[in-house]
Amino acid sequence: MNLHEAVKREIDTIDERVVQIRHEIHQNPELSGEEMETNLLIRSILEAEGIPFKTFEGHYGLVADIVKDPSLPTVAIRGDMDALPMPENSDKPYASKKKGIMHACGHDAHTAIALGTALALNRHKEKLPGNVRIIFQPSEEVLIGGSEQMIADGALEGVSAIFGLHVYPYLRTGQIGYKYGVMMASADTFSFDIYGKTAHGARPHEGIDAVLVAAMVINSLNHIVSRRIDPLHPAVISMGKIEGGNAPNIICDFVTVAGTVRTVNESVRKKIPEMMETTIKGICAAMDAKYHFNYQFGPPELTNNDHMVDIVKAAAQEVVGKEGLVDLVDPVMGGEDFSRYLQLVPGAFFRLGVCNEEKGTCVPQHNTRFDVDDDALAIGMKILSLGALRALEEMQRKKRGS
Repeated sequence: MNLHEAVKREIDTIDERVVQIRHEIHQNPELSGEEMETNLLIRSILEAEGIPFKTFEGHYGLVADIVKDPSLPTVAIRGDMDALPMPENSDKPYASKKKGIMHACGHDAHTAIALGTALALNRHKEKLPGNVRIIFQPSEEVLIGGSEQMIADGALEGVSAIFGLHVYPYLRTGQIGYKYGVMMASADTFSFDIYGKTAHGARPHEGIDAVLVAAMVINSLNHIVSRRIDPLHPAVISMGKIEGGNAPNIICDFVTVAGTVRTVNESVRKKIPEMMETTIKGICAAMDAKYHFNYQFGPPELTNNDHMVDIVKAAAQEVVGKEGLVDLVDPVMGGEDFSRYLQLVPGAFFRLGVCNEEKGTCVPQHNTRFDVDDDALAIGMKILSLGALRALEEMQRKKRGS
């Protein structure tokens, strides 16, 4: 039996255990930066399997290394761990036990898949064509994501390639989505404060209406994409939060607004903050109001390496057949901090289908009823494992050829 088949059979053997791990993590979700119990669970399983790992000060990330020979290349696999601050609306026996917190994006599945991949590959360590590093990453759901922390702590040192996945309820279980080039958008956030002047609601001319100014700004900002950006370069400016005012009959003197910007073109991304501030400044000047504008750059657009996508496709075809491969064609405007790894190391990110109508797992992410089809976990483990093996095998061939 060749190594690929042996690893796939190993995954079938541990699949039920990995599903149980996923359920345990799902029941005990933890917010970004608070993943202590998830960290301890992963550590306990790695220790029992004899897989060495590193922990870090300042965050709950881990790095596990399956080392065949330190002189050989290393390929990394990443799984993120954090949950979201939202309640779960589910009758599943493994529903969240924590009020107002749930794994609504599938990171419980990502962690379990990464852990299962580590177990399967470690059990065939002596036959591996190189070394595999499993990166268990915290804090993916926040602006300054855990990928920056992991990179700063050396998670990519010595790594020649990296692979990651995300569960995807828009594809059926048994399908995987791949994308060459730009796959996901950059994800920035902004806020602006409008400062006016209070007055009686019946005498608006004596005040400066921050609500009206904010409304004018919001309306104008929504025209930037449609009138100042090339329509061939997708971009989104969305305002998701607005607060202000004290009473119905008082002219408001302070409004704060916050939102997000998404682009798939770095040059467009760099222009948007200036366009936004020019708009805010001009309207405030016309209305005699003052403002404060804050813009924070988050993860860049996620750009896959074409050759690494080829490797993922070949690995996936071994698992789900050619009919299970779906070319996603267009990028999506969601963000993902896996993009930071891809700026430093060639790699590929792919979508793992989890939609099963009978199990109710076709609900979009960030929804209180979101769940994952457990049958997809083994598929994810196999593709990541075979992708890592194929990348290492190719590196070995190139080395012998040189």
